[in-house]
Amino acid sequence: MSSFSQHLLGGILTLAFSTITSTVHAADRHCGNWPAWNKFKQIFISDAGRVIDRSLPEHITTSEGQAYAIMFALIANDRAAFDLILQWTENNLSQGDLSTQLPAWKWGARTDGSWGVIDGNSASDADLWLAYALHEAAGLWQEPKYAMRASSLAARILREGTADIPGLGLALLPGRYGFHPDLNSPENKTWRFNPSYFPIQVLRRFANLYPNSDWHKILSSSVQIIIQPSLQGIASDWVFYSVEQGLQAEKISPVSAVGFDAIRVYLWAGMLHHDDEASPNLIKNLAPFGHLISTSNNSPKKSPATIFPTKSPIANMPVGFSAALLPFLKSVKLDNALQIQHRRVIALTPLDGTGNYYDQVLTLFGLGWLEGRYKFEVQGQLKPRWSCK
Repeated sequence: MSSFSQHLLGGILTLAFSTITSTVHAADRHCGNWPAWNKFKQIFISDAGRVIDRSLPEHITTSEGQAYAIMFALIANDRAAFDLILQWTENNLSQGDLSTQLPAWKWGARTDGSWGVIDGNSASDADLWLAYALHEAAGLWQEPKYAMRASSLAARILREGTADIPGLGLALLPGRYGFHPDLNSPENKTWRFNPSYFPIQVLRRFANLYPNSDWHKILSSSVQIIIQPSLQGIASDWVFYSVEQGLQAEKISPVSAVGFDAIRVYLWAGMLHHDDEASPNLIKNLAPFGHLISTSNNSPKKSPATIFPTKSPIANMPVGFSAALLPFLKSVKLDNALQIQHRRVIALTPLDGTGNYYDQVLTLFGLGWLEGRYKFEVQGQLKPRWSCK
C-alpha cells in the first residue's frame, strides 16, 4: 500500500471513529444516560423512592441521602426517579408537605418494630441540596411548581435553621435543634457548625435567586466558617464559635487526618466555579492538603478506614474519599495526583462490589463532575451535560 493510501485510510478511520464517538456523546447528552446512577438506583433505592444506607444494619434513610439522590436524578435527566424520590421524601420526612415542615434527617426501624421517623431534627445540608435541586429542575425541565417549592423551602431554612451570632453574623446551623446548647442561658456563648454543610455554589445561587433575603449573609459567614479554622489546609468535621475565641476546630487533627464529614469540604470547593469570588481564598487555604496528597504514598490498597491513616493519607483511605478529591486536585492543578486518584477510583470500581452508601455518593459527585456530566456556573447554576444540546 502506498504512503498516500495509508494516509487516506488512516484519515478515513479517524473520521469514522470521531463520528461514532460524537454520535455516542450526542446520544448521551440527549438522554442523560449515566450508567453509574443506574447502578446506584438498583442497589440503594427502593421501588417506593427510599434511599437505603445498606452499610448499616438498620438500613436507615437520611434526608441527606434523599437530597443527593434527587440531585443525581436531575443530573441524569431522570425525571421519573426525581419525582419518585421527592414524593417519598415529602410524604415520610416532611409529614406530607415540604412547604410546612423541614425534612426529618433520620428514618428507619423504631425500637417497637414499626418504621418511621427516628430523629425529627433537620439536617441543613440536605435541606440546601433539596431546595437547590428543586429550583434547578424548574428551569431545566420547565416546571414552575418545582421553583415554588424551592422558594418555600429556602425561606423556611432561613427562618428555622439559622442564628444571628455576635461577631459572626447570620449563620446556618447544622439543624433546627441542638447546636447551641442551653439556648436560654445568658452565659452560653458557643455555637457548633459543620463546614461540609456549606456548598458555596448552592449558597451563591440562593443569594442571587432571592436578593431581598438574607442568603448573602449566610454566604459570607459560611466562607468564614470553612476558611478560618482550616489550619494547614485541613478541614474539620466540626467547628466551634464563641464570642471570646472566635472560630476553632473542634479538635486539632494531624495533617494526615481528614474526617468523614470534612472530605466534602474539598469536594464542594473543587467543584466551585473558578470565577466565583470565594474560590481563590478557599483554594488557597485548602491547597496544602492537596500538596500532601500529591507527595504521599500512592499505593492503591483498599481499606474500610474512614479517615486517612497517620503514615499514609493515600494507601488506606476509602475509595469514596479519592473520588471526592478529584475535582479539588483538578482545581489546584495537581495533575499527577489527580491521575493517580482517578486510576484508583476506576480500579476499585466501588459501584460494582460494595454496599457502602457514602462511597457511592462521593463517587457519583466526584467522578461525575470529572467526566463532565455536570458543572456549576459562576452564579451557582447547575449545568448538566444533557442540557448542552
